[in-house]
Amino acid sequence: MKKIIFFGPPGAGKGTQAKKISKYLNVSHLSTGDILRKKLLDEDELANELKSIMSSGNLVSDEILNSIVASRLKNEKDRGFILDGYPRTLKQSEFLDDFLLQTSNSINFYFNININFETLKNRILKRSSEESRDDDNIDVLQTRYNEYINSTQKVSNFYKDKQSTIFFDIDGSLQIEEITEKIKEIIKKS
Repeated sequence: MKKIIFFGPPGAGKGTQAKKISKYLNVSHLSTGDILRKKLLDEDELANELKSIMSSGNLVSDEILNSIVASRLKNEKDRGFILDGYPRTLKQSEFLDDFLLQTSNSINFYFNININFETLKNRILKRSSEESRDDDNIDVLQTRYNEYINSTQKVSNFYKDKQSTIFFDIDGSLQIEEITEKIKEIIKKS
């Protein structure tokens, strides 16, 4: 079963492509945001801690996120999965690599959707007018984009150097279906 990680700045289309490819491969799409929201529904100590952190507007720590993602991956490792929004920090990537090693698993593909800030800005403004999303404004986008440049892009570059034969840069300025087809072609060739 295929195990894939999607990278790219906010608004690049990671979630859209992860959903399409997860259907295509019949594997789970594990979005960090979805995983956290689902975990909040649990009635345990970790869920209570998470509620407290998220309601105060703070970011979830690497330790908590690693723990939650690891428990989900244990359930999915034999089926395959697509990670979207994880790992975002070098600490998370180290944890993930150790976890995969301990469970005798490995990632088959890393897809990095590249897109420049101007294109992203135009796309987000268009989406904002069509979908009325609160988080779709230039200030939020700039903050999230800077966070991506300062942390997640380092993770992406780490894997690009370490796993160059299975790391693929994808042009995020293409149409959604063109991007999907490029990804499918790469998967089919392997």
